[in-house]
Amino acid sequence: MSVNHGANLYDLSSKYGFSKDEFMDFSSNINPFGTSNKAKEYIINNINMVSMYPDPEYVDLKQAISTYCNCLSDNIVLGSGATELISSFIKTVNPQSTLLISPAYSEYEHELNKIDCEIVKYFSKEEDNFIIDVKKLVEAINKNNYDLAIICNPNNPTGFAFSRNEIEYILQNTNCYVMIDETYVEFTDTNIYSCTKLVDNYNKLFVIRGTSKFFSTPGIRLGYGLIGDKEVKEKINKNLDLWNINIIAASMGEIMFLDNQFISTTIDAMLRERDYLTNSLSSINDLTVYPSKGNFILCKISSEKFTAKELREKLLPKKIIIRDCDSFEGLSEYYFRVCILKPEENRLLIKNLKNLFR
Repeated sequence: MSVNHGANLYDLSSKYGFSKDEFMDFSSNINPFGTSNKAKEYIINNINMVSMYPDPEYVDLKQAISTYCNCLSDNIVLGSGATELISSFIKTVNPQSTLLISPAYSEYEHELNKIDCEIVKYFSKEEDNFIIDVKKLVEAINKNNYDLAIICNPNNPTGFAFSRNEIEYILQNTNCYVMIDETYVEFTDTNIYSCTKLVDNYNKLFVIRGTSKFFSTPGIRLGYGLIGDKEVKEKINKNLDLWNINIIAASMGEIMFLDNQFISTTIDAMLRERDYLTNSLSSINDLTVYPSKGNFILCKISSEKFTAKELREKLLPKKIIIRDCDSFEGLSEYYFRVCILKPEENRLLIKNLKNLFR
């Protein structure tokens, strides 16, 4: 795993002599409470399913996603993780010019470069607390007639999110395709921020989600995209491998998307801990803390006592990993990001940060 995708626990374990399980990884943005027990128990009790082929149409899985996202099952495409769908959609639409909301996840630019697409970055600004004015964004899109706009919502790493009404405003006032990456939207109020309901009414909208972060299942590689444009959907499906979702991933998805108790419990716990971390980080005089709608918080070392990379190195012997944000274009060497972990781990992070900045 490259630096652009968080910590390599294998390398760090070897370097510091700790087991991978000992590290408190505040860089990964994965739900620390684990995945749905219902889904895990089903797999354990039905492990012989590995001797069967999955349903090539994934009818039950798509129906579960349809219920979860409140959209038509016909508008769902499945991928081996969200990254496969980012790549498939960009190749299919083949934009000549793209407006990329930045700073951003590196994979968007990586895939756009594969097709020699012109990339123009629209940077959110520190002086605005990384909040973007939707009307100014629409003006920028229309001024240069971009073929595609890419928005991570909530944005990684800033934590800013457009509301669903604001995304609808973009769709109503532009002609380009709009790709919304909702990897982190489930950690906030989906009734306000999720765009899945819009897919059935707007053909130019493509919403991408994965199960790695919220459902804590990066190992099963299950992602899904929602799109109303039948031609684009058919082209994406045509280029995907038959049975591209293995039977373990499909079966887990069928259960966990409908496990309402797991979903509500996770949201409650994550919001409570996000509030704790935001307030506690804000109490450290050397830090500027930015409001977040994701399961992570962007911070800046305002005192410049040391860089974020130096801070990361100071925390590693304490078995704590944070994400320095130097690899995100538009952020200086003093920015770092922490995700929300379990209560005891969050309190250890705060304790160690207060000691370092004292």
